[in-house]
Amino acid sequence: MTQQAATGTPPLQVWTAGGYELAEGSIWVSGRLVFVDILAGTLLEAPGTGPGEARVLARCDVPLGAVAPVAGRPGEWIAAAGTGIALIGRDGRLNWIDRPEDGAAVAMRMNDGCCDPRGRFWAGSMPYDLAPGAGSLYRVGADGVVRKVLDGMTVVNGPAFTADGSLMYVADTFAGLIFACQIDAAGEITSQVTFAEIAQSEGGPDGMTVDAQGRLWVALWDGSALRRYRPDGSVDATIPVPARRPTSVCLGGPDGNRLFVTTARFGITDPGPESGAVLSAPVEASAPPAAEFAGLP
Repeated sequence: MTQQAATGTPPLQVWTAGGYELAEGSIWVSGRLVFVDILAGTLLEAPGTGPGEARVLARCDVPLGAVAPVAGRPGEWIAAAGTGIALIGRDGRLNWIDRPEDGAAVAMRMNDGCCDPRGRFWAGSMPYDLAPGAGSLYRVGADGVVRKVLDGMTVVNGPAFTADGSLMYVADTFAGLIFACQIDAAGEITSQVTFAEIAQSEGGPDGMTVDAQGRLWVALWDGSALRRYRPDGSVDATIPVPARRPTSVCLGGPDGNRLFVTTARFGITDPGPESGAVLSAPVEASAPPAAEFAGLP
């Protein structure tokens, strides 16, 4: 049996069209799929019950890498945006928490991010010119302070957490590496090992999620595929994607067992209709809804 056949996943179909330049950061929140168009600085929601058009939730004047919902404040988000971390209010305005990449040696922007099960927000950065080692991973805890927790990477993607929050996966897309990091109760990284290495010819590890069985799902930028890993690092399945640049993967839907994949048309000379769309298919897998940021009173 091939890895593709082993998934039992029907072909991915367009769920939300739109030709987004760099759709990314898909999360399942309150019965809907929320995602961003990074370079346009747009926060969007796709319908949760069936294919349809996305609705704009906010437009920012800086790149918007990823968001997570704020606990107890419906319609408010913590965001990896521009050169730092901000809150997006119900009016769509950005309120900056910190901009740690201001004044960096090369031009930087924030990229992917998410909350861990304890409500801390983690987000990575990347250099526009892909200067090796310029990217970092940041954490925002209950005190609202933005702290750098990893550096020396280039294009930081993920992170993704196991259900108990004790293990974090984070990728350096440029280097083709996925790291597994042990996290203690205070949110400190106590160990870091290479979980998987992906050859450049297979694509680069981009957005990720962990399912209820502890398997890691990874979008392969330039790889036209998703890869699913077992907790021991072995490949469990590969799922073809009818777009060259899948960017993030999310599990959700009305019954919890639907796969969503955002894609990009950025840098593609002759993109097809699937590039820059949100794709979806039913799967035999599920994951909890997106964790909320618990750092505000």
